[in-house]
Amino acid sequence: MKRIRCPKCDEAILFDETQYEPGRSLVFECPECHKQFKLRIPMPKPVEEETEEEAPVMGWLTVIENAFHFKQVLPLYMGDNVVGRLVKGTKANTPIKTVDPSVDTTHCILNVREKKNGEVVFTVRDAPSNTGTFVHNTLVGLKEQVRLEPGDIITIGATTMIFHTELEEEE
Repeated sequence: MKRIRCPKCDEAILFDETQYEPGRSLVFECPECHKQFKLRIPMPKPVEEETEEEAPVMGWLTVIENAFHFKQVLPLYMGDNVVGRLVKGTKANTPIKTVDPSVDTTHCILNVREKKNGEVVFTVRDAPSNTGTFVHNTLVGLKEQVRLEPGDIITIGATTMIFHTELEEEE
């Protein structure tokens, strides 16, 4: 059973979507306000075959467990890793599952690049966010990039993360 809401009075209407083929348009009439409205049964999403190799993980962010969320380990890849709160439609490709309201949906950007000599460089900059990005309790200024070293502590909102280039095994 699927629940939909009347666009005029917000009355809940239940119907069995399995009785109709995908792509079909249905017309409903609200039992409360008698408003008529259309609904299209969505088409199933095609299954995408992954043919390309997955990019190598270059480092990790360990999100420390606190009142807003549980401990998480987020992989970092070459290029821009946009860190932010996970919500539907977020632009963050490194989302944190949290209810911390002080973490923006696109809070900071952690960039991973390789120099000509083969050295991998990690930098962080603010996205910009409403509450700022801190590295070792020092605010990262607007349009400023801070180079990261393994073990650096990054704070966004009330959330603390530790940057790693090697993942330690938990005992």
